[in-house]
Formats: sequence, structure tokens, C-alpha cells
Amino acid sequence: MAASRRGAPLGRLAGRVALVTGAASGIGAATAVRFAAEGAAVGLADRDEAGLGRVAKRIADAGGRALPIVVDLAQPGAADRAVTALAEAFGGLDLLVTAAGIIRRHTALETSDAEWDEVVAVNLTAVFRCCRAAIPRLRARGGGAIVTVGSGWSLVGGPRAVSYAATKAAVANLTRALAIDHGPEGIRVNCVCPGDTDTALLRNEFGQLGESPEAGIAGSAAARPLRRIGTPEEIAAAILYLASDDAAYVTGTTLVVDGGGLAGG
Repeated sequence: MAASRRGAPLGRLAGRVALVTGAASGIGAATAVRFAAEGAAVGLADRDEAGLGRVAKRIADAGGRALPIVVDLAQPGAADRAVTALAEAFGGLDLLVTAAGIIRRHTALETSDAEWDEVVAVNLTAVFRCCRAAIPRLRARGGGAIVTVGSGWSLVGGPRAVSYAATKAAVANLTRALAIDHGPEGIRVNCVCPGDTDTALLRNEFGQLGESPEAGIAGSAAARPLRRIGTPEEIAAAILYLASDDAAYVTGTTLVVDGGGLAGG
């Protein structure tokens, strides 16, 4: 690890500029805080203005740099505006993490056209648009890294989650396609696939199924070899690895971080 002029070690992302979507809470917030602690200037993109303010203050109080960007990435043009705002503020873009996402726990027969369109817009189309907006900026810096956030259900199906499972599977294959197209430009693209992680999204999901969060978490934990669910900070650590130079020869892959939940098939 390089050292600063004062002898203190620099972070693994020192000098980098990163955009993290879904940064107001959960995995996105944990990733933004970790990236800032590792030396990156971080753009925080989310539609939750209050949540962004809390995360930005946490980063600033720790001596980091953050730019809150209040934006609904499901809307056309929003990704371009977010990337432009960050690049203008910090002089470019090196890293993108697409952590924004929603889940609706319904079968196909229970899923309306409007619900399907909403989940596709947030979980897939917004990811595509963010990557499309970021790639020219990464290319201009001589390369960079994109980390998409999929799910264990990017790789296997799940009950009563048809729109979520479909979009997360698509994100994993979008990741592979982007890695093939843009690897020659020095741009690495990888997908982190978390298992159940203790976030507001997960707790809301259990509510959709008629379970209490406590009961849902206990059941999920019991089904995993590690006998617990994950924390946002643990997923952020995996994202950091793929974004950093430690993963310089890693692209087009999916990294499952799920306490062993998929180990048994």
C-alpha cells in the first residue's frame, strides 16, 4: 500500500471518484461510507433526500468527501444528470456501483403490468442507463470499474418474486455483456450477489410476505451454513474488493456473498 507524505497509509481507493446508487440506506450507504474511508470522493445518488443527507454528514464527519445527488434513476435522463454532476464536481469518474433496487413478492398471476414495469425500471433499466452514462467517463480516465448489485436470485429462482428474480438475473448477464464489450478499454465489470442482508429492504420484504422481520430473519439465518444473515458492511467489503486494484484481473464474474445459502444448490 502506498504511503502519504506524512507517512500515513493511503486508502485502497485514494484519488478515485465513485458514484454509488441507492446510497441513502442499506448496502448502498455502507458502500459509500466504506469507499470514502478508503479515500474515494463519492457521489451519493438516491431519491431519498433525507437519507442522503445523513450519509453525506457521516462521511464528512469522518473527513471524507461526498456529493449528495437527489435523483430518481427510474426516470429517463436521470443517470446522465447524476454522472455529469459528479464528474463536474470531482473532475471525472473512476468507479460505479449500482446498489439501488426494489423487491415485490408476487407470483406472475399476482403481478400487474404497472408493478412489473416499476421493478424493471428500477432494478434493470436504471442499471443499464447508469452504466451507459458512466462508460464514456471511465474510458476518458483510461479505464475503471463497475460493480452491479445482483442477488442470490440472479443465479437461482425464488418463490413469489417473479419480477425481482427476472431483473436480478438480467443484471448478472448485463454485467457479463458489458465486461466483454468494454474490457479492451480497461473497464472491469462485475456483479456482487448478496444473500439476505439486514436492511430496511429486507425487513419490508418480510412484511410483504406477512412475516415479522424478526421471524423472517431467524428463518433465513437458520437456512444458511453460517447460521446468520449478512450485514451491509460485509457486502460493501465485497464490493470494495471488486472495485479496487486487488481485483485487477477480475471481470465478468458474479461474486456470491450469502453465508453459504446457495452452497447446497
